Amino acid sequence: MKILVPVKRVCDPDNANKVKISDGGAAVSSEGLEWKPNPFDEYAVEAALRLNEKAPKNEKLGETVVVSFGPADVAQTMRQTLAMGADRGILVQADDAQLDSAVLARALKALVDKESPDLVLMGKQTVDGDSNAVGQMLAEMLGWPMATFAMNMSTDDGGKTLTVGREVDTGVLTLKVTLPAVVTVDLRIVAPESVKNGASPADHKYNDGARYASLKGIMQAKKKKIEQLTLGDLGTDTTLSTSYPKFELPPARSGSCEFVESVDELVNKLHNVAKVI
Repeated sequence: MKILVPVKRVCDPDNANKVKISDGGAAVSSEGLEWKPNPFDEYAVEAALRLNEKAPKNEKLGETVVVSFGPADVAQTMRQTLAMGADRGILVQADDAQLDSAVLARALKALVDKESPDLVLMGKQTVDGDSNAVGQMLAEMLGWPMATFAMNMSTDDGGKTLTVGREVDTGVLTLKVTLPAVVTVDLRIVAPESVKNGASPADHKYNDGARYASLKGIMQAKKKKIEQLTLGDLGTDTTLSTSYPKFELPPARSGSCEFVESVDELVNKLHNVAKVI
């Protein structure tokens, strides 16, 4: 199976308390922050690797291709996913200001047309923009079936279909989609038994979470190919559909609290003093 996995470089969410706003509120500054793969995209890479290998010997069954958008130094972040086991990468160079969900979806469609994958597997959302829109837009543009918020999946019918367990408010909704398809994953996709490919033993359990890159994997990643493209090379519409007029940090908390004697008093203060209801 050939799987295309979009991976975005984001500022480490563990350093969210260090986020700064540029002068005038024009943009969020990444100065002083560390970069890492978007966690949900990293989970998608892990799920793709599980689908494309025969465990526990990790024998390859297919090709896993990662694609990223951004400046040239995004290649450093891509190497982390290649060290995990992805086979090759595609870097579409662009400034972050040139990208939004619609631009990315159109660009990814062009890459899908070029690469002809059996499956596009991606994180449900990024931890910076949190728009949760690219996967749905891409599936619509391709005319492919899709499943969102996947917490488990298994291949069926000799790899022609995929059974996906979607995490919803009331439990798990199970869908069966015919490949090619688009699937977005949630964090439980990296549970020990969340991915079954019909080739690995049915009772095989992975370690919980995305795999760490081994020293061997890191050395091999240095030699793996990352194809360099630009948005212009894809020939897609690059018109932005969203814009942000201003960013500002929330007001600092005072650290004080006030106790109330009753529910009625609480509701009164929330309505008349805090003005939040």
